[in-house]
Amino acid sequence: MNEKALRTLEFHKIIDKLVTLAGTVHGKELCAKLLPNENLATIQQLQKETTDALSRILRRGSVSFNGIHDIRPSIMRLKVGSALGAVELLHISSDLDATLRLKAYGGYTGKDNEEQTEDSLTEYFVNLEPLTPLNNEIKRCIISEEEIADDASPALKTVRRSIRNTNDRIHSELSSILNSSRTLLQEAIITMRNGRYCLPVRAEYKNQFPGMIHDQSSTGSTLFVEPMAIVRLNNELKELSIKEQEEIEKVLADLSNQAAEYAESLEYNFATLSQLDFIFARASLSKLMKGSEPKFNQDGILNIKKGRHPLIDAKKVVPIDIMLGRDFNMLIITGPNTGGKTVSLKTVGLLTLMGQAGLHIPAFDGSELAVFREVFADIGDEQSIEQSLSTFSSHMTNIVKILESADENSLVLFDELGAGTDPTEGAALAMSILSHLHKRRIRTMATTHYSELKVYALSTEGVSNACCEFNVETLRPTYRLLIGIPGKSNAFAISSKLGLPDYIIQDAKDLIGKQEKSFEDLISDLEASRITIEKEQEEISRYKEEIEQLKKNLTRKNESIEANRDRLLKEAKEQAAKILQEAKEYADQSIRRYNKWLQDGGNIKDMEAERSSLRERLSGNDITNTKSKQKSKKSATSAKDLRIGSSVNVISLGLKGTVSTLPNAKGDLFVQMGILRSQVNISDIELIEDEDIVAPGYSKTQSGKIKLSKSASIHPEINLIGKTVDEALPELDKYLDDAYLAHLPQVTVIHGRGTGALKNAIHAHLKKLKYVKTFRVGGFGEGDHGVTIVEFK
Repeated sequence: MNEKALRTLEFHKIIDKLVTLAGTVHGKELCAKLLPNENLATIQQLQKETTDALSRILRRGSVSFNGIHDIRPSIMRLKVGSALGAVELLHISSDLDATLRLKAYGGYTGKDNEEQTEDSLTEYFVNLEPLTPLNNEIKRCIISEEEIADDASPALKTVRRSIRNTNDRIHSELSSILNSSRTLLQEAIITMRNGRYCLPVRAEYKNQFPGMIHDQSSTGSTLFVEPMAIVRLNNELKELSIKEQEEIEKVLADLSNQAAEYAESLEYNFATLSQLDFIFARASLSKLMKGSEPKFNQDGILNIKKGRHPLIDAKKVVPIDIMLGRDFNMLIITGPNTGGKTVSLKTVGLLTLMGQAGLHIPAFDGSELAVFREVFADIGDEQSIEQSLSTFSSHMTNIVKILESADENSLVLFDELGAGTDPTEGAALAMSILSHLHKRRIRTMATTHYSELKVYALSTEGVSNACCEFNVETLRPTYRLLIGIPGKSNAFAISSKLGLPDYIIQDAKDLIGKQEKSFEDLISDLEASRITIEKEQEEISRYKEEIEQLKKNLTRKNESIEANRDRLLKEAKEQAAKILQEAKEYADQSIRRYNKWLQDGGNIKDMEAERSSLRERLSGNDITNTKSKQKSKKSATSAKDLRIGSSVNVISLGLKGTVSTLPNAKGDLFVQMGILRSQVNISDIELIEDEDIVAPGYSKTQSGKIKLSKSASIHPEINLIGKTVDEALPELDKYLDDAYLAHLPQVTVIHGRGTGALKNAIHAHLKKLKYVKTFRVGGFGEGDHGVTIVEFK
């Protein structure tokens, strides 16, 4: 991939972000060297690794790569037989700790309760070797970078014990000298000079204090003297210190020999940890950008869905949809300045480079990218004073190189093609360049202001227009990319909004040719049509959502009704079985008693009492049987006795309702029972005679009892739209009386929205009615504020 395109499209800024997300030195090196790849299999492998790492982060949280050191120089020394220092061995131990931590994160340490996940990273985690025995041995022997443990070896432990004993003897001897020669000393302290224990003796008493002088104070008043009594002990201590250092070197050499046996494993672990750090840095970048894995093809097809430029603030960037390579190979983007044309070009180019580098792109799932051998970009002002090149010359120099190098496997991006020179010549030159690229089937995107290129895109097969939307009212771009529609410069509209006099704008319009003016008017009409269509599509989508919600609500209601019906039938069967069981048990019990009385000679009084009890029980059954017979008799209803609205009793459910449909040839019909509408057979219903209904406001003892024949004309709603308050209230009163007497649980009053006067009058009237339990405005799917739902007591 050419360096100029990487620099122009700011690929290095993405790499800089990636480097900061890596935790190891070598991992950062791998991130810094990342470049786009042109091999499809390699790209797909890189993308798969990034996706799997992101999946692990989302599932198990982030993983830390802290504490990993570059041990490659140490491994080279181990291979040639050199001994390592304590610091180098501790770095190896730290890397082995990280190896164990990463292996546990991957879920491959061999524990039964670990989660096993097979993906493209499995091999990395499985092949990590924590080398626990070596790591434990290093930790046992080395406490810190400057301290070796006493138990590192038996000899070291013995030497250090001797050192402690010698130190104790020296301090004991010096303490005795301090007490006996306090007047000869400057201070009663023990100090060290040149690694030997000394006492601070006053200069005037040096001849009275036998010993070796090692130092004196800056004033010369104090001499640091090693008493002769401890010279031998100091010599012994020095010898022990040398021996201690020899033992420490033996311990380090032994640890180095052990580590050398695992040099290959240590080298592999370090390379694997660095590679995992590199992979998880890519995954962290994807999480940061809310990216997704793109699909790849080798057919030159781009389909970016809601793509966002990763270097623009996520709160400000506007997602764009871009297609190229399927129905057309060239896209010409037009529109006013600051409208986002250049950002669109850079978004396509940068996302292509990121995808081919194995990075996720900030776009919706399902976005598709093509594998390009080269991406060429001529974007921005590249005027060069040093080379005496104008803007046009600089761009043309770059374009010449692009035309020489581009082929069918290239993506070419032009910003303001043909600008910087005479508009007529520039437009002709731009059209010629694009035509040449189009004939060579090179995927190309170009931005321009030239109307000639808009016409070229409209009239050439395989070339499509696109525009960056601009709001003339607010004089602000929306940054939305609209494919298939040429953009309008809006120069006149913008100038008018900014205060340019109308007569100047009119003169300018007169100077434009009729053909150009007609073309601009056509674009305006297309834009208006597009806005209208978008609004209609939004409205259709909203209606679809409402219909889907109503469908779901209806399904839930039907399921609830079926569940209640099944429950009622189950309870009825259980109750019948219980009654039969009780009757059987009582009969068996009575028979046993009679047999016993007959065997014992009989007790007339007890037998009479039992007979009376049995008669009462049978009388109760007779009543039940009578009712059953009456029901059976009543249930023998013929089709000619029924009409729409007839009141019936559904025997199997024990519910009352009204006939909604007449029986078919099989005798099946629908009955409305409150909110339940169910299909039953004519053999399962019985006609109900006119009932005595107590009118509202009257007790049963008063003359409020009236005969009501249920009417088939009572509907669950009344429509009062278009009526005045004076017309609507009397009609509403009559309807509510009829509905209440017809035992409707609730009704709907349709009054519309309008000014709200009719609704307010109806609500005020409903508050006065004693048989109205509650009322409310309609909800979603019921009519909203255009209806009122009334519930009776």
